[in-house]
Amino acid sequence: MIQTEIPVEFWQRHRLVPLSQENGRLTVGVDESTPIEVLEDVRLTLNKDVRPVRMSTEEIDDALRRLVLNTDAPAIEEDVDNVSVSLDASSDLMGDAAGAPVVRLINSMFLRAMQTGASDIHIEPFEEDTVVRMRIDGMLHETTRVPRSRHSQIAARLKVMSKLDLAESRRPQDGRLHVHSGERHIDVRLSTVPTLHGERLVMRLLEKNLELLSLEQVGMLNDTEVIINEILDHPYGLFLVTGPTGSGKTTTLYSVLDKLRSPDCNLITIEDPVEYRVAGVGQIQVNEKIGLTFASGLRSVLRQDPDVLMVGEIRDPETADIAIHAALTGHMVLSTLHTNDAPAAATRLVDLGVPSYLLSSCLVGVLAQRLVRKLCPECKRPTELTKNDTKRLGLREDLAGRTAYEPGGCEKCLQTGYRGRTGVFELMRVDEDLASLIARSEDARTLRTTARKHGMLSLMEDAARKVIQGVTSREEAMRVTKAI
Repeated sequence: MIQTEIPVEFWQRHRLVPLSQENGRLTVGVDESTPIEVLEDVRLTLNKDVRPVRMSTEEIDDALRRLVLNTDAPAIEEDVDNVSVSLDASSDLMGDAAGAPVVRLINSMFLRAMQTGASDIHIEPFEEDTVVRMRIDGMLHETTRVPRSRHSQIAARLKVMSKLDLAESRRPQDGRLHVHSGERHIDVRLSTVPTLHGERLVMRLLEKNLELLSLEQVGMLNDTEVIINEILDHPYGLFLVTGPTGSGKTTTLYSVLDKLRSPDCNLITIEDPVEYRVAGVGQIQVNEKIGLTFASGLRSVLRQDPDVLMVGEIRDPETADIAIHAALTGHMVLSTLHTNDAPAAATRLVDLGVPSYLLSSCLVGVLAQRLVRKLCPECKRPTELTKNDTKRLGLREDLAGRTAYEPGGCEKCLQTGYRGRTGVFELMRVDEDLASLIARSEDARTLRTTARKHGMLSLMEDAARKVIQGVTSREEAMRVTKAI
């Protein structure tokens, strides 16, 4: 694809794709519905011959998405100089004239990520060029390609900013930096790994000073929120939020923490990193280089007279043991765990060495979650649920014929049909029956069967409810929950 004098909004509106330009002729991608008059407008505007090439709907959608992401709008050019990175002047090895283009390239990369709401930036070297991709609403999108010759400069610049070893390119490294533009402040975690064609760099972007979201705002329906409130009424116990990396566990945990926040309650968190700044909460940043781990921090915090403890993640037997004993000695402990569903959390803790009889005495609830993309409200299109849809989503057959929605594509959603994400949840409240099963070290399948009998909705069922409400699409609900 190429950039032209015609604004990208025109190409979007008429679903045209400028593909290439050679010998005064412009090749344009079209579909079967493209009017000839529009092509004539392009010819007259650019004073070039126009050669139409047939493309499928999917090909046009993908090309338009990349065109939008690759467009350097004037606003971007004007704002790129306002993006700055926290960096010691003495260590800025790339701050000379030769490095200036690389500095602008990286700044524009960060700015585009902030404007599109990207959570990650991937910089991937290949044989001929370097591909930059961004994860937007959970999906990776290619945003640009840069000459392979620039890759070493980009890697060096980012490693300098993150205070990593410039001379070391044979082993993985991890670092951090801070980016801000205007009033927005972003903490960036950088990971590098050596590959065949150079160092692959991935950056996780964490926006500081975000407002805490309520449970309703993270996507929790009222009946689930009611049960959460009942669980939090316990004076002590262990409450877990589970799911894979990037599923919104920490955001939900902070929403729970916010419910417990009050002047007469001492709340302390141990995190890596601290993702939200919360007034009235003692927040501790893990620093393994000086020996401040989750386990050691948790052990010390217990001497700070806490009422509620939030542990960023239970990732080892020592942390699990201390968290369990804290919950048994009169504290409410909140934490996250990597499991596929809610019942598997109990078996995972037993695998980490927690005695089942102790776990059954303190575990009060487990919330499993995933993130689904929300349909763009500007372009979503109505459709009907078929009998096959109800079967796939686990819905009643009588809901066949009910109105649902499918993705469209517009400028505001970058032609994806989706904008933003929301949570789908599976909440297991540990009652006497489940506690008895946990004490007997029953497997996750048995726990699930009992929890379902007691009213637990699965992740797919919660996703299906959001399909009925028009929040997400059938395809998105299946994509996120089908493997669970």
